[in-house]
Formats: sequence, C-alpha cells, structure tokens
Amino acid sequence: MAKMKGAIVVDTERCKGCQLCIIACPQKVIALANKVNLHGYPYVEAVNEEACVGCACCYSLRMRRLFRLSYYSAE
Repeated sequence: MAKMKGAIVVDTERCKGCQLCIIACPQKVIALANKVNLHGYPYVEAVNEEACVGCACCYSLRMRRLFRLSYYSAE
C-alpha cells in the first residue's frame, strides 16, 4: 500500500489570524505570516509543507472554508 501525504492550501482572505490551526497542527506545518490580508488580519501559511501528513486537524476546527486539503502518494 502506498504511503499517503497531505497538502494544504490556505484561503488567506478568509483567515483572521486566530492561530487555532497552528496550535492544532501536530506536524507544525502552519505558521503565522508576516503579512496581512485585505481585511488587515495577519494570516497563516504552510511553512513546512513536506511534513504534512493530511491528518486534517486544521481542517476539522470548523475552518473548512479556510483550508483545502489534498492527498498524494509519497512514493
């Protein structure tokens, strides 16, 4: 069976910088950017993408509209 990896895409315009997803991510894939979105909020971004295992902890925090998850084979 092929080992699966995950990847996230953040909708930066919906992010309000609450950082709950940063706390929830067990692999430390997400971090707060040094930039702000059009609404003036600092937003999160994937900084350690190769560590993402697709656990969906960030996605399951009622932030389904903020994150888009995809899966791919690691082989």
